[in-house]
This record gives sequence, C-alpha cells and structure tokens, in this order.
Amino acid sequence: MLLDFEQPIAALENKLQEMKKLADESQVDVSEAVKALEEKIKNLKKETYANLTRWQRVQLSRHPDRPYTLDYINGISSKFVELHGDRTVSDDKAMVGGFGEIDGRSVMFIGQQKGRNTKQRQIRNFGMANPEGYRKALRLMKMAEKFGKPIVTFIDTPGAFPGLEAEERGQGEAIARNLKEMFMLKVPVICIIIGEGASGGALGIAIGDRVMMLENTWYSVISPESCSSILWRSWNYKEQAAEALKLTATDMLQNKLIDGIIKEPLGGAHTEPDKMMRALKKEIIKLLDELEGIDSEDRIMQRIEKFASMGVVLEG
Repeated sequence: MLLDFEQPIAALENKLQEMKKLADESQVDVSEAVKALEEKIKNLKKETYANLTRWQRVQLSRHPDRPYTLDYINGISSKFVELHGDRTVSDDKAMVGGFGEIDGRSVMFIGQQKGRNTKQRQIRNFGMANPEGYRKALRLMKMAEKFGKPIVTFIDTPGAFPGLEAEERGQGEAIARNLKEMFMLKVPVICIIIGEGASGGALGIAIGDRVMMLENTWYSVISPESCSSILWRSWNYKEQAAEALKLTATDMLQNKLIDGIIKEPLGGAHTEPDKMMRALKKEIIKLLDELEGIDSEDRIMQRIEKFASMGVVLEG
C-alpha cells in the first residue's frame, strides 16, 4: 500500500526496475544510470521522510503493514506464553499479554492488538479494548509485580471501545483504576507507543517509568478526524486538526510528555521490520538495566513526580 506522499518515490523505483529489466534483456551496460537513479531515490526518500507533516505521520502510524504488538513480542522475545481473561467477564482479544524472555530475562508484555484482515479486525475489535481488556491488563501487571518481573506495554489503539455495552460494564472505571494502580507498581514499567496512541484507551496502559514513542507514531487526547468533526463539523479538516494537536513524537518530547523517541528505518517500521525489532530490543534492554538499578520506592516517587509535573505552568 502506497500513501499519497510516497507516489513520487514509487514512480522512480518503478523506473529503476524497468531500467534493470531492459539491461538484462538487451545486455546494454546502464550501470552508471542505475547508480545515479538509486542515489536519486535515496536522496528523495531522505528528504520526504525528514519533512513529513503531522498528518502524514498519522498516516504512517496506521500503515497496514506496520508491525503490531504480537509481531514485536514474538520478534524481540522468546518463550512467550500468552495469558487470557480478566477472571470476571471474558477474554478481550483487543488486549494481549503474557510472559516472555529477552536475553534470558523474564518480562511481562502487554499491549493492544489490531488485525491484519477483515476477520482478524473483527475478532480484535480494531485494537479497541473493552473494560475486561483493561482489567486483564491490570491482572497481568499485578501478577508481574507478585513475581518481581518488569512490565513492557505496547500502545497501538484508536481508543477504548466506545460502545454502550462497554460503558455499562464500567469502561471509565476500568481505565481510571489502571491509572491509579500503575503509579504504584513496584516493578519497572516501560511503555512504548508503536502506532496510534489515542485518548484514555492508550493511557490505560501507558503510566510508566519510561514512556517512549516510535518515530512515526502519534499520541493525543483525540484523533485528528474526531477533532475535525467537533471543531469544523466535518472530517475534511483532519490535516489542520493534526497540526493543531501537535501529536507527533517530536511534539510530545518537546512538551516533556514522553521520555524519548526510537528511530524507525527510513520509510517506516514496516519497510524493515527486522531492523526495527533489533532497535526496539536494544532500547528495552537499556531501559531495563537503567530502571532495575533504582530502588522501587524511589522509582515509584519518580514516576508520580514525572506525571504530576506535566502541564504545570510557572508564572514568573
């Protein structure tokens, strides 16, 4: 799938393939022309992805080929055992979690999971968890705390499920309880936005000692489309809404709402997923080493102070 701003790159890549095919068929030496075109494509890619608008970052974060939570878990860990159910209502397929190992170190992984095709998207509810999903996540966090294992969460959701049945079962209470309980967890907690980070649905598993974002992701109280529909009564102004929301990883870091950005391969995480997995694994190991060296009570206080200081304005 090609996004609009990727069309010029794709046109040059098609021209390159035609040139190589012609060279094979006619035995004509076009190595210099091929080399020049490859360099042109490389430079165009660098220029394009270095100057993406906020809306274009949103588009990249939703690319259907991007790795999802289970892709990352299976890509960076071994011996992953998925755990199910909230022990109250059901097993929410939009929220997944379980123990896995990173270089011999046991970690509790939790995250929202989207689907690749129509059937999977229905089963996973497009990554929009119900209250039982957040209660399952909390159950797994408490289990990790009981056994003294660190927690890594992957955030990728357009929001918590807004259906009537979700509200009847206590959607707001489930998310609020997660926020409260995550502040007090005695084990290290790392939260990583790997795609979309929308509203309380994202925040429900995003209270951590370190909150990181992949380069081409977004994190906001509302999606650009929903913001546009509220302010302009139309989705046609989503680009302007994205600019106003300042929702990219760079914006979040500048506003001190996250702790760092993890670089993606040129063109996005989906272009070189193995490279993305290696970078993510390296970052997680570095953060775990850093956090496990801090006393649990000090870590909790630092976590509370970090979030309590967000949005505070001092007038001089």
